[in-house]
Amino acid sequence: QVQLIESGGGLVQAGGSLRLSCAASGLTFSTANMGWFRQAPGKEREFVATIRWSGDSTYYVDSVKGRATISRDNAKNTMFLQMNSLKPEDTAVYYCAAAYGPRLGVSLHDYSHWGQGTQVTVSS
Repeated sequence: QVQLIESGGGLVQAGGSLRLSCAASGLTFSTANMGWFRQAPGKEREFVATIRWSGDSTYYVDSVKGRATISRDNAKNTMFLQMNSLKPEDTAVYYCAAAYGPRLGVSLHDYSHWGQGTQVTVSS
């Protein structure tokens, strides 16, 4: 059974930082492309960042470029999202997702496994 468990969310003031983690089990993590998505209240889930299975390629949505860093530790089956200079508009539930295939996906449909999410709230 595939499990993706996010952690590290919380309440932070604008300008602060958070490090989100995604612990994976029940899948071959070392060959899975991984992604972060987020969903704000009343909005659709949107792509945030993705990282290739090897860790040598990443891609970010424009709104987080320069403020976010996605990384992974294949030995620990864990992915991370370091978010700095947080803004109130970053407030959302953050989800991790896994996908298999040659390309880095930015669409929900590219991913076959999802976590339950972790809440990030940024106060102004």
